[in-house]
Amino acid sequence: MAQSIISSNPPARRPTISPDAPAVRRLVVDEAGEGQRLDNFLMRLLKGVPKTHVYRVIRSGEVRVNKGRAGADTRLALGDEVRVPPVRTAEKPAGMAPAPAREFPVLFEDECLLAIDKPAGVAVHGGSGVSFGVIEQLRQARPQARFLELVHRLDRETSGILLLAKKRSALVALQEQFRSRETGKTYAALVSGLWPAELKVIDVALYKTLDTRGERHVLPVAADHPEGRRAISLVRIVRALSACTLLDVTIKTGRTHQIRVHLAQAGHAIVGDPKYGDFALNKSWARGDGPAGARFERMFLHARQLAFDHPASAERITLTAAMPAECATLLSRLPAPP
Repeated sequence: MAQSIISSNPPARRPTISPDAPAVRRLVVDEAGEGQRLDNFLMRLLKGVPKTHVYRVIRSGEVRVNKGRAGADTRLALGDEVRVPPVRTAEKPAGMAPAPAREFPVLFEDECLLAIDKPAGVAVHGGSGVSFGVIEQLRQARPQARFLELVHRLDRETSGILLLAKKRSALVALQEQFRSRETGKTYAALVSGLWPAELKVIDVALYKTLDTRGERHVLPVAADHPEGRRAISLVRIVRALSACTLLDVTIKTGRTHQIRVHLAQAGHAIVGDPKYGDFALNKSWARGDGPAGARFERMFLHARQLAFDHPASAERITLTAAMPAECATLLSRLPAPP
């Protein structure tokens, strides 16, 4: 008769052995797991098992690395053997369909990296009311891929360059570049009003909070705010148009909603921004009541350029993503200022 692997829990709450599972699993660590902590490796493997159970299984000694006990913070090396006890994972809710397989326009790809041109309206990952995003769809489309992870994030409403790693070593190296500000990230943004030519640097701290509906919201705060984080955006006017301005915004820090909040607090919100924009103006554009009868139904923020050092060759890579068709069409219809 199968027994629980965690004897300290009440019987009703214990993870139990699946009748179809072998007594144990012995997994050899490949590039997907190389360098990971043991706890993170197991939580990715045992989706649906509470974190508390994962840590108890490790402490109990049921999990072994190369036949020896290991701590939660043990770093796994290529070729290590991990003994995993047969814990039953949570079943998916009935009727929950898997993410549909989907490829996206590829801007660059080799054995280490994948860069795609993400369309607006697609989340980068599931969560917060979204069943799936880019990463889940790509994993379905590429079942042979042993490793595929997001290097960074883009807001759901933002289009443009999204970088993914195909090796853990590439993921670690690239994320370190993002943290140390060694990447160049430039966005095209169309804002309401005529941007002041003298405003080229925005150095305003940002503070993440929750609004009255429990949704994430970012506020500009004073530099000495105890929970504010410094954020710097460089702004360049690309083209002045009737009632709006096309900007290039290069971010020196990567704070949540940084560009959207910085431009809005300067008095020139991004056209179509549903969170920080002018809601009445957004509705007007969506109805086709914009300048020259232009109609526009998305947020005009596009990650158009990304520069970084290749994690294997150290070669400087600069990627560009063309302006989406709906954005280019809008720009072609907007007249110059009088």
